[in-house]
Amino acid sequence: MELIKPLFAENIVFYSPAFWKPKEGRDIALIILTTVESIFENFTYTKHWVDGDEIILEFSAEVDGKNVKGIDRITLNKNGEAIEFEVMVRPLNGLMALAQKMGEKLGLSTS
Repeated sequence: MELIKPLFAENIVFYSPAFWKPKEGRDIALIILTTVESIFENFTYTKHWVDGDEIILEFSAEVDGKNVKGIDRITLNKNGEAIEFEVMVRPLNGLMALAQKMGEKLGLSTS
């Protein structure tokens, strides 16, 4: 995560399917990613697309034995720093398992 930190703008907005409201700030974004990293098993990026200041990374992983697929959509500012990071995950049972584990590990409501 220390390698990723300088790639995130201080005011990055993180949109997680595990939380109702977006989370703002580099520190919370890194905490969320570190937590997800501890939850996902067999995580791998499978495809990527780049269009100007937008990057989409497709991934697959497992959560509690459930296969999940998803994307990370990253928007960069003019300095090349990530200012938005949006995650989408499917299927619903995998997303629900992820949200539950995120809430437990972070001690936060997933709302």
